[in-house]
Amino acid sequence: MPPKKKRPALHAATVLALLAGSAFLTVELRKDEQDKAPEVQAVTDSPGRLSNGASAQGGKQTWERLRNPDRSVLRTEGGKVLATFTDGARAATLTGPSRTFTEPANTKSRVVTEDWVRLMPEVWRKGAEKEKWFKDWYKQFAGSEEDDIFAMAFQYVEGAPVKKDDEGIAYRGDANFGPLNPNGSAGNDLREEQSDFYDYLGIPYTFRDGTTIQPEAKRARAMDCSGFIRTVFGYRARYPLMSSDTAGDGLPRTANGMARGKAGTEVIKLKGVGAADRPKTIDVIQPGDLVFFKLDARTKQRLDHVGIFLGHDADGHKIFISSREEVNGPTIGDKGGTSRLDGNGYYASTLRSAKRL
Repeated sequence: MPPKKKRPALHAATVLALLAGSAFLTVELRKDEQDKAPEVQAVTDSPGRLSNGASAQGGKQTWERLRNPDRSVLRTEGGKVLATFTDGARAATLTGPSRTFTEPANTKSRVVTEDWVRLMPEVWRKGAEKEKWFKDWYKQFAGSEEDDIFAMAFQYVEGAPVKKDDEGIAYRGDANFGPLNPNGSAGNDLREEQSDFYDYLGIPYTFRDGTTIQPEAKRARAMDCSGFIRTVFGYRARYPLMSSDTAGDGLPRTANGMARGKAGTEVIKLKGVGAADRPKTIDVIQPGDLVFFKLDARTKQRLDHVGIFLGHDADGHKIFISSREEVNGPTIGDKGGTSRLDGNGYYASTLRSAKRL
């Protein structure tokens, strides 16, 4: 298990610069009404408010119940969203210090965000804010700068430095998609799929159902699209993992298994895989959601790609990160299709569903 380390505090001048940049970008993004993030109140259905009293973050807080999907939102006295918790999901989105994520090797896109996505120890349900497990968890992570899902995801993009755990296993660092396919070509199965987190790590792994799988040497330091999700949410953040799409419970092995499986809560329901099944609106997705795509007709009714929605980039576009063969690893880049969910680009037009774990 990788060591847990707190990030050093940023120099005050750096913090001020980041906040100023974030404020400027926020103003600019709001000028474009079509691309801005939807206001959470837009889907409010007779919310009930529960006082939470004063908090360490200052001021009185209120809880609000929203629908589609059913969820609880924690707000400041002034109405700012502090956190969102979705029924049936463990992934929570907390508001925290502003950060900027970039991938200069493959794109000029940048993501400036105050969203921090973390896994709770239990699935959220209505009224969980009153339970001890949640109060303890929230006290620990509200405002925390410990690595979250986003930080972990970017620890595998091109150029990311290698870090080893106490046993000498390199658990993070620049990842590949998979080995070259001897029968493939550029744009046509150039690299082999089926590289999972244990291949990247180079260690055998025993799953909860008792199945032990050995890594393949040719897949060392590699993870395909679903392997990337399993590395970040599973091996790193400790979401339970299945050994396949059918054995046990937890996060399945493939993109199709994840989309159609029981884990998490659907926020954009899967209607089908054809062009006519593209969602009419995607405003309901929030940072940290898994997004699923239908890219290849040869996979028939199976969904064949998955990524993590990050929010808006500096240009106001909905952006995601995924592992792809064209870039040979995790990316928010443009090679093989711009990593945007809005508009009519390659990935926007092939999006079919979304899920909150």
